[in-house]
Amino acid sequence: MAFGNLFKSLFSGGSSEAKAADPVAYKGFTIEAAPINEDGKFRTAGYISGELDGETRRIRYIRADQNSGHDAAIEHSIVKARQIIDEQGKKLLEKTQL
Repeated sequence: MAFGNLFKSLFSGGSSEAKAADPVAYKGFTIEAAPINEDGKFRTAGYISGELDGETRRIRYIRADQNSGHDAAIEHSIVKARQIIDEQGKKLLEKTQL
């Protein structure tokens, strides 16, 4: 998929969030995998929540990766969220979207 189509689908409402999975705890964060259904393929996406300065923050992440099946997209979204947490730690909670 070209980047133009990616941005169009992300910002024009041309995609829809697929059924979210049960939350997963990881290193003090909560991961909610929520792949985006784009014409039968599922884009890696979800939310990472954690506490920063006494406030619970929920950050959205969307990646370019796609999977052909919903279950595979759920697993891939969790793997990517863990990678983000490992790389950025609590600093990621200072952002609004990844």
